[in-house]
This record gives sequence, structure tokens and C-alpha cells, in this order.
Amino acid sequence: MERHTRAAVLAALTIGLLGGCAEDTGAGQATGRPAPEATGEPWYDEVAAEAAGNDTAGGAGTPCPLPVSFPLAKGWKAKAVEVPAGELAELLGEALTKRGGTTVRCEVDGRSSGGGFLRVWATDQPTVAPRTALEAFVAGTEDKISGQQFRDVRAGAFDATEVTWLATSTLTDEESRGWALAVQAEGQTLVFTVNEGLITERTDVLPAYRLATRGLADAG
Repeated sequence: MERHTRAAVLAALTIGLLGGCAEDTGAGQATGRPAPEATGEPWYDEVAAEAAGNDTAGGAGTPCPLPVSFPLAKGWKAKAVEVPAGELAELLGEALTKRGGTTVRCEVDGRSSGGGFLRVWATDQPTVAPRTALEAFVAGTEDKISGQQFRDVRAGAFDATEVTWLATSTLTDEESRGWALAVQAEGQTLVFTVNEGLITERTDVLPAYRLATRGLADAG
């Protein structure tokens, strides 16, 4: 199968099955200090966190058992991600659930509220440093990556590292921006990700992402 044809098939199946040397900014370099407000591109800190709904994810008894818990925006629903089964399981499982040394563990679906998706990934090597995990995650795609910027932030109860980048699709040549934040909790590095898409803008995904990452707590 030609590379572009195969990629197109995987992209279509991703929607069906899962819902649809870098530059340093120097912001917030002191450990634990929140990053300063950065209006406009690339961080868009002026986009406020969404108000919390009644549900949380990550802790015991939630759809996504993780070593951290986080609040969900109203209308956003969390579910654990399972590797597809059947004839294409090996191909699809790798393509849809793994990226840059991480495996997706949780997906939070906000389409009913006009948003996109928030995904939580766990590193395959648990003790990978947050920035190293982010560098590998951003690079783990066939899309053309540019404009990576990193900063150290405080994410709820945790010190964290955050990255933003631009991805140009090898299929459509469309450019979109992504954001990801990595923390270490109970010996596991977790990566929270959102991105713009063909039908989602930053104001659709950033509020729920900010709510979740700023409300991170030890699942206990």
C-alpha cells in the first residue's frame, strides 16, 4: 500500500476508533513557578480554563484509573482507551494508541459540548523526564513539525513541563497547533495533549485542557 494511501486509511480509522532541536521560551524556568501569562501565539494564556463540571477522571472508581486525578469540563466524558481487536489489530493498535514512546490511556471527549479531545498518554519507560517525554512525543509523527517551544509550569499539585508546536499534515498540507503537558506521579510520566483540527479551534480545546492540567491532584 502506498504511504499516503495507508496514512489516509489510518487517519480515517482514527476518527472512527478514537473519536476523531527545539526553541526554549525561557518562561517560568524556576521549578514550581507558574509560567507568566503569554497573550497570543503560541500559548494563548488569555484563553481561560473552563468551569469544572461534576465529574473527575484519573482516580480510583473513574473511567481512567491513573496516578493523578483531574476535573472535567461540563459535558466532557472520559473513557479508557482499548487497543482495537480483530484482523487489523496489530496495525491499528500501534497507529492509534502509540506515539513517541507513549501509549494512550485515557480519552476525554468534548464533542457534545463543541470541543474536541483531551488525551492522556503514559510513557513506556516510566521514569522518563517530562521534557524528554514531550520531545519524543512531538517528534513521533509523520507530519512535519516546527516551532516547538517549552516552558516549566505548575500543574495543580505538580511541577510540569509544557510544549507547543505546529504540525503540517502530510496528507492535506494543513497546519495545526498542538499543546502538551507532562508530569511525573508515583513513578510514572504522563502526557496530556490537545490540538486544533479541521473542525476544532484553540478556543474549543484549550479551556478543558487548562481546567484538567491546572487541577491535577495526586489520585491517592
